[in-house]
Amino acid sequence: MSDYRRFRFPGGTYFFTVCLADRRSDLLVRQVAALRRAVTETRRLRPFHVDGWVVLPEHLHCIWTLPPGDADFSNRWKAIKIRFVQALPAVEHRSPAQVARGERGIWQHRFWEHAIRDEEDFARHLDYVHFNPVKHGWAKTAAAWPYSTFGRWVAAGTYPHDWGGDAVADIDVGE
Repeated sequence: MSDYRRFRFPGGTYFFTVCLADRRSDLLVRQVAALRRAVTETRRLRPFHVDGWVVLPEHLHCIWTLPPGDADFSNRWKAIKIRFVQALPAVEHRSPAQVARGERGIWQHRFWEHAIRDEEDFARHLDYVHFNPVKHGWAKTAAAWPYSTFGRWVAAGTYPHDWGGDAVADIDVGE
């Protein structure tokens, strides 16, 4: 097994990509209320600030800022994943190995994280989060996708309501 290490800095801001094991699934949008409850409960017990978020059918992207002195995003993700899975009926197919390990097989084991370096990096990743439903063909504009923090950023004056349509070039953050 590889010696995988994550870059952590206390109170940092991070971009994440988290995926379902079945990349053809629509479980996250079908069960978005359960996902929201899992996030809310985890934030209540282990606070973090949600800077940006988008939920797509089989994956999500988000940006979090952790409290000062705290760099433990991994256990927050573990808690969110567990709470989400526990809220769902156990109807999915599981391999004998998954059954033996007590796994549901809903989430991919790992997730992608990137430590945000500066304001430009933050803005580029926030654009990526909000443009993702357009990139994947789920919406014509960022505003048309209901599972996103885009509306909050429009209300704050960061984006115009019509941002994120065909006029925006695909945004790359080097995932």
